[in-house]
Amino acid sequence: MTGLVSAERGVGGTALADALPEAVVVLFAAVTHLADPWFLFGLLAVAYWFAGDRLAASPRRAGATAIAAVTCAYAAVALGKAWFAVPRPPGAMGPADVPTWLPGLLAGWYEAQVLSDGFGFPSGHATGGAAAYLSLALLYDRAWTDRTRLFAAGAVAVAVAASRVVIEVHYLVDVVAGLCLGAGVAAAALWLAGDPRLRRRTASWVDRREPTAGLDPTPAFLLAGVVSTAAAGVAFAGGHTGEVVEAGIGIATGLGGAAGWRLVSGDEPAVPVRIAVPALAVTGALWVGAYALADSLVVTLAATTAAVVAVVALPALPARIGAVRPDGTASD
Repeated sequence: MTGLVSAERGVGGTALADALPEAVVVLFAAVTHLADPWFLFGLLAVAYWFAGDRLAASPRRAGATAIAAVTCAYAAVALGKAWFAVPRPPGAMGPADVPTWLPGLLAGWYEAQVLSDGFGFPSGHATGGAAAYLSLALLYDRAWTDRTRLFAAGAVAVAVAASRVVIEVHYLVDVVAGLCLGAGVAAAALWLAGDPRLRRRTASWVDRREPTAGLDPTPAFLLAGVVSTAAAGVAFAGGHTGEVVEAGIGIATGLGGAAGWRLVSGDEPAVPVRIAVPALAVTGALWVGAYALADSLVVTLAATTAAVVAVVALPALPARIGAVRPDGTASD
C-alpha cells in the first residue's frame, strides 16, 4: 500500500517556491502558524470557553464539537503518515537557506519553520487547518453570513496549505490531500455529533434552524481514539517510533475529550476569566510537558489526558465551585 504515494511526488511546487522573493517566503513562514497544533487547540479552547449565544445557539456544544473534529483530523493524519511513510521534500531536511537580512532572533525562528522531520503525506497543517476552520465556520453559525464564514475558512485553510509548499516542507500533493482529508473528517465528525444539517432525513426544520442545540461530541472524540489506536498499531508495526508517540497523544486526546464532556451539561455559560486564565496556564504546561517528555510514553499520555479533560470540563467548574461552601459542605 505504501506504493500508492511515491516518495518522488513533486509537481513543480519546489521550483515555484524557489522563484518567489525571500520576503514572500518569510511571510508564508508566519502564515503556517495559523495551523500549528498549539495554535489551533488554543484557538478552539478559547472559543469553547468564551463564545456566547451571539455566535451559536449552544456555544459549548459547538466548541466541544470543533475540538473533537480537529482531534479526529490529527488522528487521520497520524494513520496516513504511518501507513504511507513517505519522506518530505529534500529542502525540509536542511540546511536552511535563511535570508541574510533577517535579525538573529527571527533567523532562528525562520530556520525552525522551514526545517521539519517526520513523514510528509498527508500534510498535518493542511488537514488540521481545513478541519478547524471549516468546523468553526459551520458551528458558530450566528456570526456573519454562511457564505462569508465559509469563504473566510477556505481562504485561511488554503493559505496555510500554500505556506507549507512555499517553505518547502511539503509537496503540493501532500497539502491538497490534507485539505480534502480535513474537510471530509470535519463533515464526518459533525455528522457523528448529530448535526442536523448533515442528517436531513431525520432532522426537523426547527433542528436545522438551531443546528448546535443538540450536538454531542462524544462519538467524534471516541472515533479519534479508535483511529489513533489504529495509527499506533501501524506505526509500531513499521518501526516508526515518532508516529507511535503522535498516535498515543491522539488516543489520549480522544479519550480525554470524551471523559471531559461527561462532566458538563453542554448548556453552561462562558467561563469567567478569573478561572480561565490559570486554567490556560495549567493546561498549557501539561501540553508542553507532554511533548517535552515524549521519550516516556506513559508520562506523555497521562499529561495529555489530564490537559484535555481539564479543557473540556472547565465550563462546569464555576457551577461546581459555587455548589460547595468554603467549609466543604454542599450549598442548598
